Amino acid sequence: MPDQLANSYYRATANVWERRLAFSGDESFDVAVIGGGFTGLSAALACAEKGLKVALFEAHSIGFGASGRNGGQLIPGLRWSMREIDEEFGRERAQAIYDLAYGAVERVKSRIAKDGIQCDLKAGHLEAAFKPDHYRAMQRDAEYLAKEFGWESEIVDPKDMGRHINGGGYHGGIYDRQGGHFHPLNYTLGLAKAALDAGVVIFEHSPVLKIAGNQACTANGIATAQSILLAADNWMGDLDRALGGYTVPIMNYNIATAPLPDADSLLPSDAAVADSRFVLNYFRLSADKRLIFGGGEKYVQSPPADIAAFVRKHIVDVFPSLAETPIDYAWGGAVGVTMNRLPHMGRKGNVFFAHGFSGHGALVTTLAGELLAEAVTGTMERFDVFANLPQQPFPGGRLFARPLATLGLLWYALRDRL
Repeated sequence: MPDQLANSYYRATANVWERRLAFSGDESFDVAVIGGGFTGLSAALACAEKGLKVALFEAHSIGFGASGRNGGQLIPGLRWSMREIDEEFGRERAQAIYDLAYGAVERVKSRIAKDGIQCDLKAGHLEAAFKPDHYRAMQRDAEYLAKEFGWESEIVDPKDMGRHINGGGYHGGIYDRQGGHFHPLNYTLGLAKAALDAGVVIFEHSPVLKIAGNQACTANGIATAQSILLAADNWMGDLDRALGGYTVPIMNYNIATAPLPDADSLLPSDAAVADSRFVLNYFRLSADKRLIFGGGEKYVQSPPADIAAFVRKHIVDVFPSLAETPIDYAWGGAVGVTMNRLPHMGRKGNVFFAHGFSGHGALVTTLAGELLAEAVTGTMERFDVFANLPQQPFPGGRLFARPLATLGLLWYALRDRL
C-alpha cells in the first residue's frame, strides 16, 4: 500500500520521536507485542507496568496505521447502542459491556494525565442527525442509556444545533460532553514514550513474518516469548489467515484546511461532530483552528487520484462557504471492519489478539490493550466480556470476502440517499 500518511496534518505536527532500531538477532521476552498503534502500545505498556519483559514490533513506524491517521474523534461506547446490546445479550452481559466500553473514556483520559501526553485533548462530541427519523432514534437511545445505565448526554433540538454547528442542515443531535477529540498520532507517540519509560523495547521497521509456536520470526532474527499479542488490525491476515477473514479494510480519507479565521462560528462549542449516515461525515477543529474533515469511503484500496478533491465535495455539503478554502493536507488509510461492527478479541493458545474496532476505536483500543495485558497475566474475566462477543468471518474466503462485503456496504450507502 502506498504511504497515504505522507501528506498528513498529524505527521506535520507530530511531537518529537526518536526512531527506534530494527530488530535483529535472537532474544527472549515474557511478551512479544506485534503492532505499534493504540492497542499494541497500550498492551505493551500495561504488561511492562505489571513487571513483564516486553518487546513491541512495528512493521513500519509507530502510528503508521489507523492510530496515526484517524479523525481523532473520541466517541464513547461501541457501534451498537446500549439498547441494542441490552436486547441482544440481556442485562447482565450488557452491564458488563457497558462498564468496559463506556469506562474506556476514563481510561484514555487517565493515561493522558498520568503520562503527560501532549495531544490537544478537547471535550465534547456531537452526533448529528442526517434525517428526522435518525434524530428520533437518537433520542430513544440517549434516553434509554441515561435511564438504564446512568450515562447522561444532551438531546439537542434541531433549532438549537447552532450552539454546536452552523452548517449541514442537520435535524437535531446528541451532545456528549464526556466524548471529545485529540491529535491521534501524538497520543500514539505519547503511549510509545511511556512504554519506553516503563521498560518496553520497541523495534520499528521490523515486520514479523510468521509466528511459530512461541516464536515471532522476522527477517533478521527470532524473538521467543511466553505470550504473543497480535494488534496488527488490517495486517492481521499476514500473520494469521483465519483471523484476517474476520475483517475487511474500508478506506477513509481526511483533509485539513488552512487555518480558518471563522472557525469558531462554524463549530461554536469546539465539539467533534459525526453525522448519522452509514457513510458518515466526521469533522472537528484542530488546535490551530483548521477543519479536519473525513467524508466518503472507498471499497478498493487504491486511493483517489486527488484525495483533497474527493473529500472537498463532502465538505461543501456541510459548509458551502468553504468551497474555495485551501486544503493544506490530505491523507488516508484503512479501517478494519467486522461483520457486526463489534470488536473481535480472543485467544489461540499462547497468542492473544484484538482487532476490528470498525471505526469506533479511538477510546476502546486503549482499554483493549489493557485487557490483553490482564489476560496474559491470567485475569480473564474482563477480557472474556469482549472475547465472548459473537463474531463470524466474512463469507467468501480470502478471494471473495471483500467483493461480497463491498456489495453489502454499497447497499447501506445507497440508503443514505433514499
